[in-house]
Amino acid sequence: MTDRARLETVGERPALRVERRLTHSPERVWRAITEPPELARWFPAAVTVDLRPGGAIEFTFEGEETPTTGEVLEADAPRVFAFSWNDDVLRWEITPADDGCRLLFTHTFGRGEPAIARIAAGRTAAGWDSCLVALAALLDGEEHEPPQDWVCTIEAYTEEFGLADGEVLETRDGKVIRFRRDLIWKPLDKLWPLLTAEKAAGTILREEPPRLLELSLPRGGVVRWEFTHSALDGTMVEVTQTVPRGQDDVVPEALRSWREKLKDFFAAAYGS
Repeated sequence: MTDRARLETVGERPALRVERRLTHSPERVWRAITEPPELARWFPAAVTVDLRPGGAIEFTFEGEETPTTGEVLEADAPRVFAFSWNDDVLRWEITPADDGCRLLFTHTFGRGEPAIARIAAGRTAAGWDSCLVALAALLDGEEHEPPQDWVCTIEAYTEEFGLADGEVLETRDGKVIRFRRDLIWKPLDKLWPLLTAEKAAGTILREEPPRLLELSLPRGGVVRWEFTHSALDGTMVEVTQTVPRGQDDVVPEALRSWREKLKDFFAAAYGS
């Protein structure tokens, strides 16, 4: 058993799984994950819940006036608590153990194309790490200080889950190298100035601040940066480079270079 989150697949959907061994009774852990006064001490939003299947559950984060809502899917005390949150499903399973209980938490991403939904898994895993450490501290009667170095934790999970890797797609005219990276909630107008050096690396073909940059490379091929942002999914970037037929030799170095460049881009976006 490991405290690290794992990125798996449930059906066709990406899902995070985390297991924790807790030296507390199932009944005590059940109260901590279902009762609003308890949730307020470790979960980053105020929660109200009608604790029965079909009941409403609402989350209000600091600074937000309108709560996000979900539905209780299972409430079998003190064993299973599951609910929807937007299009995701969160499930808590509590199993008795000799010295307390085992907590298995699963977060299944339910919205959009599975490959796109996976992109945010690093940030989500880091967030749940912090929550579950706070939960354990509550149960143990200890104080909890939120982590300060969350950027490095996200980057570590991004590497561990293979989310920093690019892919190579075949086309009629050659190959396309593609990277998709999560940029969390960074506003697009804060990211656009970071592309200054990229603009000098080729000839600009198309520029639509702060969402799209397209430029041709001296050796041939086109690089395209495209940023997207939504209230539900945050900020993401997709970078592609076309490789003309007959230039396959540039692919390995381009994959390595873009991998490092996007890692540096993420760090620069968050002042790391």
